[in-house]
Amino acid sequence: MASKEGGMAFSRKSYKLTSDAERSRVTGIVHEKLLSDYLHRVFASPDQGPTAATSRKPLNFQNLPEHLDQLLHVDKEEEESQEQVEGRLGPSTVVLDHTGGFEGLLLVDDDLLGVIGHSNFGTIRSTTCVYKGKWIYEVLISSQGLMQIGWCTINCRFNQEEGVGDTHNSYAYDGNRVRKWNVTTTNYGKAWAAGDIVSCLIDLDEGTLSFSLNGVSLGTAFENLSRGLGMAYFPAISLSFKESVAFNFGSRPLRYPVAGYRPLQDPPSTSLVRAQRLLGCFRAVLSVELDPVEGRLVEKKSSEWQLQGQPTILLTLAHIFHHFASLLCEVYVVEAVLMSFLLGVVEAGPPEQAQTVVHHVLDLLWLFMEDYEVQDCLKQLMMSLLRLYRFSPIVPDLSLQIHYLRLTIAILSHEKSRKFLLSNVLFDVLRSIVFFYIKSPLRVEEAGLQELIPTTWWPHRSPREGKEEVREETSEERLRRRAYERGCQRLKKRIEAWGLARPEGVLLPTPPPVVEELQVQILKLLLNNKDDNGGEASRYIFLTKFRKFLQENASGRGNTPMLCPPEYMVCFLHRLISALRFYWDEYKASNPRTSFSEEAYVPPQIFYNGKVDYFDLQRLGGLLSHLRKTLKDDLASKANILIDPLELQATTMDDLDEDEEPAPAAAQRPMQALAVGGALPLPRPGWLSSPTLGRANRFLSTAAVSLMTPRRPLSASEKVKVRTLSAEQRTREDIEGSQWNEGLLVGRPPEEPEQPLTENSLLEVLDGAVMMYNLSVHQQLGKMVGVSDDVNEYAMALRDTEDKLRRCPKRRKDILAELSKSQKVFSEKLDHLSRRLAWVHAAVYSQEKMQDIYWLLRVCLRTIEHGDRTGSLFAFMPEFYLSVAINSYSALKNYFGPVHSMEELPGYEETLTRLAAILAKHFADTRIVGTDIRDSLMQALASYVCYPNSLRAVERIPEEQRIAMVRNLLAPYEQRPWAQTNWILVRLWRGCGFGYRYTRLPHLLKTKPEDANLPSLQKPCPSTLLQQHMADLLREGPDVAPSFLNSVLNQLNWAFSEFIGMIQEIQQAAERLERNYVDSRQLKVCATCFDLSVSLLRVLEMTITLVPEIFLDWARPTSEMLLRRLAQLLNQVLNRVTAERNLFDRVVTLRLPGLESVDHYPILVAVTGILVRLLVHGPASGTERATSVLLADPCFQLRSISYLLGQPEPPAPGTALPAPDRKHFSLQSYTDYISVEELAQVEQMLAHLTSASAQAAAASLPTSEEDLCPICYAHPISAVFQPCGHKSCKACIDQHLMNNKDCFFCKATIVSVEDWDKAAHASATSSAA
Repeated sequence: MASKEGGMAFSRKSYKLTSDAERSRVTGIVHEKLLSDYLHRVFASPDQGPTAATSRKPLNFQNLPEHLDQLLHVDKEEEESQEQVEGRLGPSTVVLDHTGGFEGLLLVDDDLLGVIGHSNFGTIRSTTCVYKGKWIYEVLISSQGLMQIGWCTINCRFNQEEGVGDTHNSYAYDGNRVRKWNVTTTNYGKAWAAGDIVSCLIDLDEGTLSFSLNGVSLGTAFENLSRGLGMAYFPAISLSFKESVAFNFGSRPLRYPVAGYRPLQDPPSTSLVRAQRLLGCFRAVLSVELDPVEGRLVEKKSSEWQLQGQPTILLTLAHIFHHFASLLCEVYVVEAVLMSFLLGVVEAGPPEQAQTVVHHVLDLLWLFMEDYEVQDCLKQLMMSLLRLYRFSPIVPDLSLQIHYLRLTIAILSHEKSRKFLLSNVLFDVLRSIVFFYIKSPLRVEEAGLQELIPTTWWPHRSPREGKEEVREETSEERLRRRAYERGCQRLKKRIEAWGLARPEGVLLPTPPPVVEELQVQILKLLLNNKDDNGGEASRYIFLTKFRKFLQENASGRGNTPMLCPPEYMVCFLHRLISALRFYWDEYKASNPRTSFSEEAYVPPQIFYNGKVDYFDLQRLGGLLSHLRKTLKDDLASKANILIDPLELQATTMDDLDEDEEPAPAAAQRPMQALAVGGALPLPRPGWLSSPTLGRANRFLSTAAVSLMTPRRPLSASEKVKVRTLSAEQRTREDIEGSQWNEGLLVGRPPEEPEQPLTENSLLEVLDGAVMMYNLSVHQQLGKMVGVSDDVNEYAMALRDTEDKLRRCPKRRKDILAELSKSQKVFSEKLDHLSRRLAWVHAAVYSQEKMQDIYWLLRVCLRTIEHGDRTGSLFAFMPEFYLSVAINSYSALKNYFGPVHSMEELPGYEETLTRLAAILAKHFADTRIVGTDIRDSLMQALASYVCYPNSLRAVERIPEEQRIAMVRNLLAPYEQRPWAQTNWILVRLWRGCGFGYRYTRLPHLLKTKPEDANLPSLQKPCPSTLLQQHMADLLREGPDVAPSFLNSVLNQLNWAFSEFIGMIQEIQQAAERLERNYVDSRQLKVCATCFDLSVSLLRVLEMTITLVPEIFLDWARPTSEMLLRRLAQLLNQVLNRVTAERNLFDRVVTLRLPGLESVDHYPILVAVTGILVRLLVHGPASGTERATSVLLADPCFQLRSISYLLGQPEPPAPGTALPAPDRKHFSLQSYTDYISVEELAQVEQMLAHLTSASAQAAAASLPTSEEDLCPICYAHPISAVFQPCGHKSCKACIDQHLMNNKDCFFCKATIVSVEDWDKAAHASATSSAA
């Protein structure tokens, strides 16, 4: 039978049993004997033996109701026996006690069966207790964190620190820590995972208590329970913050019943008996056909049954559903009877036949039941189906999940049912995203991975980084690796199947897993836009719900219980991309002028025409209301969009008054209601629900606390003079457009092509997919890499243990035993993790998933490029497009390797170049105002230039873009993230500087040569092309180099001064007699200031190397001043770092954790590189000037230069000699990192400075104090200010005039500065006299 939309023309009213006259008329439709045989066949009594046809009472539609009443009759004694159960106290309907049986802060579902912890360690018990007999209840584990599940008595008192199992007469199992609790704790059971089911069993006849995990007994946990008068046990749980579970006390069929144990809540036995008998009658209708011509009954398959309007069959079904309808509204009956029947249909035959039968059933439900009854039945059916899917144990071929997904597809392929579920259930009541999730097995032995992968292997990395050669694997390791790879291939074949064909011309590289294929089919059904017969198509209902789903997750970021779990989002995103690309390419096949999905992007007008709501998400240019106000003229001229001033004013005021909205009624209720734990309805999203999948609406607390105020409701998009509607009000025409309406694409800028990309609705789905990645997918992909990191850590620990075993003397048997035990533990853990890693690579980091993320990256790149062409309107683009472009590239580079390489992807180099162009252009784009996104762009560019492939991509972008990027990098550092800018310049230089070719900090490798956990640096990959651009720009104008270098010198002065101040505080704290811990954050900031100082020195080294004339050509007006400032800073750094037994030396000796990078080598080689460039490599005239300036600085000390080559400072008179075994720093000790030529240059520099210093000392004349500069007292007076006549040295006045034009002394405006010579001035005065 087809669905109603497919041609069903029967009215329900035609088959109501109304009058006897009508019944008599109907009796003659078929032969009376044939009718009687048919009715006896359909309504056969289950306990009635086979009887001859002549001995049976003839049945017709007059006496059928009486016969049916007898058939459904249940003995009253049996009913009463079910109601009176000895050993149980409390209500017959068992729920969680939300009125007084809890402690802490908890969120409880509206069915009072699911709970989420919202405090440190909240506890809640049930309303019913037991004191005799054997009882069981189940707990569905939704999160695998800290929880204690079990039993307690009413006298147990709990708090935020002690829960179930921490007091007398309370007993608990904790699968997170794998222990059992009853005041004390011992090891027990196995670790649980999200999706597991824990069965809690208590035998009060024997006094024992036990637990099962997914139907497998964990053994007796406790014996000799206290029993007797006043001793009754309640089911109870204690759970920490964010953890969630759902209880099944018997309101639904137990997933793992145990013989002899009764659920706390009795099943509805009477309803079950009646429902089973009615189901038998219904089965008979589907399997028997009337043949009125030959007057006989014909047996046939259910899949071949068709309802062809035969009144006899319709009336028969009407009698069945007259009784069946009310039963199908009961939760237990739906899951135990209807669900079992439908699953049996799905498991029995091929999908097409099963789908036909399911459609027949749904057609009959809609035909013979009231709409509200069908809707309630479908709601319960989908809830049960989702629960079965989510809490199914993992097996390698996922056969259990496949059956549940096939039934879901069969239900959703029924048009009327699909539209109802999509409109009212899938996103509103259920966590329907669960249908797209494939959970990872925590216990590999239960998933069968030991059989599939009997031999395990893990990579063996060399502990010494900086060595390019990889340790060659042994023959045994090679055999293990190959056996492991074969096992991984077997696993992949078990969970993969061919299918999911795409439209012609679109190739699918490898077959997707069958479960994923079914999940994609579900989304294809939800995205169907051809089912608009008599109503809205499914796709547009989905768009509305999908947008609200995104809003809930975007608005709830930071409030974890309100979010969709990120592991669900990852799977949902991949399935959504597959379904989206399928429909995109399908539309291309029928509309050749459109684009393939490989060319997809989101047109820029969607961001500013108000057709799509982006909630409170930040735009590149700031707030939307601000952009519409400031760019209204551009909108009118470029996009023909007019902003109504009144609407704009209302929007602005709405933003200002956002925090002053009246609180909803629930939030205004008196706080006393909270103190007693009353039921408080909270309008919250579905993600607050626990595994019961219903909306949680009770917030329980034992103390007066403030309610979470509901978020601001979905606001309509700001009104412009175009047709704009809220997400709920939009129709198909508002999205897709019509002849005179472009729908979502209204306001097309002139830069955009006229031909459409695809259907507008698919563009909105694509936009939502990009937003999903930004919300939580990227973060979750990073978390999954933790399995690989764990493998590496345990492999390292195993190698260390094996090395110790080889070195341990055989006479130390005690140590050998401990090491052997550790070796066994590490090996077992590695076996487990390597099998888990194989599953993760097959399900999360497969090549297909990598291609999805790569496609999303390319979509973002095209979207950004098209948005950039719109000029000022680019500011309307949401920030997350740039974030996704950056993060998706990072994920492809870091998360999918080494199993799959990004270099294997099609168009890899072109994509790298396009991303490089975007980063180079937009990191300093004035249209982007958000601090966070600007920092992200800067950090992404800094990371980009670290790696050879991406650096070559930067070099491939057009020359004008490269030059513009370098110009932005050289802009003055004030009001900019100068630290990140400096990192970029440093990375362009690494590998070219003096002793700057290391990948591990050399001083750490000297002290800890075998420590593989030392911080590492990327292998140097300098860019001579970008260095040349930098040199050309610094030579370009008179102001570029001075402004840039003044910024660098200012920041160097600040960074090094901050570093010295911090190490002084650290030294003082370390020398205190009382035990004092230095704040780790302070240590981190201190190390950062040191690293910044080193990097700034390296930038100066690069500048001097590329453009030495900036400092040495004194024909330039600023060269002398820059050189003097540089010499001053270099001398300060050398004096602070090279002094023996000074502050720096003592802090380095402490070797504090967090200060590993702080040492003599990094900063001294940077300073040495600058000095060598000035004093050795420069021209003769430049060397002479640099030498004179360096020696003229009062802070210059020759012993600081001697220190570089290991010549210690001579002890001061009266001080003790240094210890003879004290090691002195010397560049000669780092021959692995400093070449012989570089050492020779240092020796040449030292000899030059020694000679020049001696000559300067011999030629210098004593200077009186009155002739010294009154500002610095270091240099003689050499300049006079006009018109005021005050004097100072040239260095002081030049530096002062950079920022201020007022005189030091009188604050008069300085017009000019003239050279001043005391002798010349004196002679001029005397001659005048």
